[in-house]
Amino acid sequence: MTTMIKRFVPMGMVFSCALVAVSLAGCQATAPAPVYPELTFQHLKSLSLNVVKLKSVNYYKPPMSAPNVDHLFPTSPAEALGSWAEDRLRAVGTNGFARFTILEASVAETRLDMKKGVIGAFTKDQSERYDAVLEAKLEILDDSGVSKGFASARVTRSVTVREDSSVNQREQAWFTLTEELMRDIDAELEKNISLYLSGWLN
Repeated sequence: MTTMIKRFVPMGMVFSCALVAVSLAGCQATAPAPVYPELTFQHLKSLSLNVVKLKSVNYYKPPMSAPNVDHLFPTSPAEALGSWAEDRLRAVGTNGFARFTILEASVAETRLDMKKGVIGAFTKDQSERYDAVLEAKLEILDDSGVSKGFASARVTRSVTVREDSSVNQREQAWFTLTEELMRDIDAELEKNISLYLSGWLN
């Protein structure tokens, strides 16, 4: 004859286990996406140009596919450069016009070689590198559309991320990269505008 042994679990223990399960599930929840500040340049002195009209154009067309990732950025370099032109350039003259052109605003991803085997299991390598290029030109034209002068700037920067970076950490690295690019090109554009377009500065 087979003897069956029944085990009784107190209801309090069942309730406690349920709470533990819920707590563990909560720990696995995805971290909230960070909110990034707007990149603005209104705190900087305006570059006042002796022209009656100012036009901003974007010739850069993002590929929207690998290896390019600029379209995935919280604020793309192209968007940031467009904001720079809107915030810093002013038309204060009575004739002629200025044209600000975004020529390139790309960021490409390169996969990096990582250690393998036992060493790789105990180390965290840099797994991706992001190479950014930002280029723009400010041109002065007369009323008939003839170019009278221009100033341009081109800057590059790179950043790498570790293989264990979260989505939020990767996006933070991208945002910081855009900030640094804009700091670089702001300095270059202001310097070159003062050097090559001084006759049109008010």
